[in-house]
Amino acid sequence: MADNALLIAQTKKWITDVVVGCNFCPFAAREIKRGSIHYEVLHDANVDTTMDAALNLLQLLNETSDIETALLILPNDFESFDDYLDLVETTNALLEENGYEGIYQVASFHPQYVFAGAAADDASNYTNRSPYPMLHFLREESVSKAIDSYPGIDDVPYKNIQFSKEKGLPFMQQLLAQCMNP
Repeated sequence: MADNALLIAQTKKWITDVVVGCNFCPFAAREIKRGSIHYEVLHDANVDTTMDAALNLLQLLNETSDIETALLILPNDFESFDDYLDLVETTNALLEENGYEGIYQVASFHPQYVFAGAAADDASNYTNRSPYPMLHFLREESVSKAIDSYPGIDDVPYKNIQFSKEKGLPFMQQLLAQCMNP
């Protein structure tokens, strides 16, 4: 089992080299510079322990305005993308059931991420592929402000897909693999 410092370093390298480096998220660089991303690792996760950890993270976000966004890294579990999608659905239900809908949202990243209708080996999947399964919690108000201030925000997903396809599968695979050696 890898230690938390290594897992977080790998995740940070992924954010820097892939998310920011490929400009998949035009807002991530600002949060890296501000140091406002919280990283948490959950070993031996199941649905119940992950939901408990998610609630704790949401409480931390409530109590700590300096934290803009939080990543819950699940390095040893939810390897199956289908199981992971079920977890994301459960997490969205948790947000709703606990009065967090409209306050926080969850974004999904997984090593085997496949967009609906895409082939598993489509390079575009790498826009949402990460070193480990993880849940990304974002402040909805901040997302709305960022979207309002960014012209052409609706084009970002299409540009990301175009970028990854132009770079090609081998490039995207190598870029993600390099994140494992921070």
